[in-house]
Amino acid sequence: MAGDTPTLTRTDKAAIFLMTLGEASAAQIIKHLGPREVQKIGTAMAGLQNVSRDMIKVSVDEFVAAMQTQTSVGLGKEDYIRKVLNDALGEEKAKSMIDRILVGGSTKGLESLKWMDARSVVELIRFEHPQIIAIVLSYLDSDQAAEVLCGLPENTRSDLMMRIATMDGVQPAAMKELNDMLEIQLRGGAQGQAAGMGGLKVAANILNLVDRSVEAKISEQMGEHDPDLAGRIQDLMFTFDNLIEIDDRGIQTLLREVSTDNLVLALKGTDDNIKNKIFKNMSQRAGDMLREDLESRGPVKLSDVETAQKEIIGITRRLAEEGQINLGGAGGEAMV
Repeated sequence: MAGDTPTLTRTDKAAIFLMTLGEASAAQIIKHLGPREVQKIGTAMAGLQNVSRDMIKVSVDEFVAAMQTQTSVGLGKEDYIRKVLNDALGEEKAKSMIDRILVGGSTKGLESLKWMDARSVVELIRFEHPQIIAIVLSYLDSDQAAEVLCGLPENTRSDLMMRIATMDGVQPAAMKELNDMLEIQLRGGAQGQAAGMGGLKVAANILNLVDRSVEAKISEQMGEHDPDLAGRIQDLMFTFDNLIEIDDRGIQTLLREVSTDNLVLALKGTDDNIKNKIFKNMSQRAGDMLREDLESRGPVKLSDVETAQKEIIGITRRLAEEGQINLGGAGGEAMV
């Protein structure tokens, strides 16, 4: 009924927006999304029915004028999803995702773990040999690997991180064997592939995203066992305090990506050097408003502060990987 526009989630709006762009443009955008985002948006596309003009206006009001004559997107959604995902990810990589989104099946082998929650991954691998667990953690995205690591027994974590840090790749036969083992457990049947996995940077990325208390304990244990290795991992880690080493242009780029609420939380309890670095790279008005927010915000949980800082660290690393900023000290190369 006209006017009865259903409540749309942010994912629904993103899906509608992509569907209005056309296959080629949508594919170019999807290339830059991570596995979790692609699955969420693909699932939302598959679940959309009778996309009305009102829903399009809510999702992408800047395109209202161009869509005045349309009452719906008018796309064959299954063909659209298959075409967009194949163009964006390649046929082989997209196949398991399409099966999961459209058919309701599960992705296969190692790749399937990326679509599972951390607790399920822990249950699946916790009794495997530590080297297998290390390979799995290396294969996962850093944020998911950090969650899985925190779910594993505390006395195994430092050993796993050292295995990851000293891993310089996995042979195709070993990858296939692991993949086959996971297929049996998950009742799947995908093919294994060789991959350059593990290494110091992978270990540092995972440790960057675990809780501070967990990271400190793991680092201490690694330092007792192999001080040199632990030191090299620490050199590659990027912490919130390392923001001081980013140049002004980089800080300005970062601030455009960070919400005010997260920034206020992250700055609670930090030293004046970090705060001054942030204030220096804001307009006078924005800086004054931030100071007021910091002063008016009462006591906050340390866990909330750490969560906000980790989110900003994640944004910082993404911008660095995209070449938009240079990390300078820890976590990056200095410019000369």
